[in-house]
Amino acid sequence: VPLVESGGGSVQAGGSLRLSCTASSEFYDFAKSACMGWFRQSPGKEEFVGVATITSGNLASYIDSVKGRFTISRDDARNTLYLQMDNLKPEDTAMYKCTVRSPPCSWRWYNYSGRGTQVTVSS
Repeated sequence: VPLVESGGGSVQAGGSLRLSCTASSEFYDFAKSACMGWFRQSPGKEEFVGVATITSGNLASYIDSVKGRFTISRDDARNTLYLQMDNLKPEDTAMYKCTVRSPPCSWRWYNYSGRGTQVTVSS
């Protein structure tokens, strides 16, 4: 598994979490030239769907339901991708995993991913 996520947990609605995703230097050299993103699988759903993506040029995109609350960013010196999640809502409860895809970015498809980290938001 080329990507390792951390930072998930249980919070109350309105709280914050920051997810991190680290990779080896070799893999990150490829990943930073591709599209990196965060996908999530909500309870009872089979598919992971895209939440936020960031291009090699640092152009970030978000699905409507998280705009203004989530921020995707990357620290190339640390080989790490982040997802800052603020004002969390119960509907954000999901398994989150970071992904890499050769361009272009997609809200449905990716080439590589980690195993995921669980986020649970209680009301």
